Amino acid sequence: MSDVLATIPLSALRTFDAAARLKSFTAAASELGVTQAAVSWQVKALEQRLGQPLFRRLPREVELTLAGERLARATAEAMRLLRGAIADLSEESDAVLSITTAESLASQWLAPRLGSFQLAHPKLAVRLDTGPRMYDLSREGFDVAIRSGTGDWPGLECLYLFPSEATPLCTPEVRQQLGGLARPEDLANAPLIGLDAAWNDWFAAAGVTERPPSAVGRLIADLQVLEVASALAGRGVALGSPVLFATEIAQGRLVRPFDTVVDQSAGFWLAYPAERRRVRKIAAFREWVLAVVG
Repeated sequence: MSDVLATIPLSALRTFDAAARLKSFTAAASELGVTQAAVSWQVKALEQRLGQPLFRRLPREVELTLAGERLARATAEAMRLLRGAIADLSEESDAVLSITTAESLASQWLAPRLGSFQLAHPKLAVRLDTGPRMYDLSREGFDVAIRSGTGDWPGLECLYLFPSEATPLCTPEVRQQLGGLARPEDLANAPLIGLDAAWNDWFAAAGVTERPPSAVGRLIADLQVLEVASALAGRGVALGSPVLFATEIAQGRLVRPFDTVVDQSAGFWLAYPAERRRVRKIAAFREWVLAVVG
C-alpha cells in the first residue's frame, strides 16, 4: 500500500494547521510569513488532493467542515510532536531552559531561588520571561511555565506547587498606627491598597457581612508586587500572597494581622508539554522546584 503522505507536502499541512487554528487565511499568512494568496492556494491544493472541502469560506472568516475538523485534530497533534522533537534535538535548546511566569512570582519567589538550580546545573542557562501572555508551550519556544489557575490545561502535564491566595499585609508601624488591627473591622480606618473587588472578597471570607464604608482603596496597581511595595513603604495595607512575601514576613518588614486568606485561583502549577516530560532539562527543573516547595 502506497504512503498517502507521499503526495502531500509538509508545507501544505503546516499551512492548513495554521489556518485551522487561527480560523483565518489572513492570520495564518501573517504567522507563516507568506501572502494570503499563498495560504489560499496551499489549502485549495490540499483540498483537491483529498477530494473534499476542508473549509467553508464565509465573508469574514473561514469555518472547518467535518472533514476539516478531523484533519485539524491530527495536524495539531502532529505539529506539536514535531516541534517538541526538533526543540529537544536542538543544540541551543539543550543549553537553555526557557521559563515563563508572572512578574510577581518571578521577582518574589523564583528569581531569588534560581541560583541554587544554576549551581546544580552550571552548563544550563536560564531564560526567564515575565510577560503578560500565556504562551503555548508546545509551539512558542518555552520549556516550562509556572502559572496560576486550575492546572487543567490541554496537552500539558501540570504539577501543583502552592496556593494562590492573599491576605492583608502591612508594616509593623502601620499596624501600630491603626491600633493593632485586632479585628477585620478595624480596617475601616486603614488606607487600603488594591482593587475594591479583591478587598470585598477578603472581607466576605473574614466574615464581615458589610464592608466598612470608609475602607476605600487608595492605590491600585497592575501587579501585586507593586501594591505590596507601597505597603512596605508605609502607605497602607495591601492584599498579598503569604507565600510570595514569606521572606519579608520572616524578616519582620511585613506583618499579616489576620489568618484569613482569600483564594485568587486554584493555585500555582508547574506546567510543560506532556510529551516532553523526560527531556533532561525539564526533568532537572521539575525535580528542583518540587524539592523547593516540598
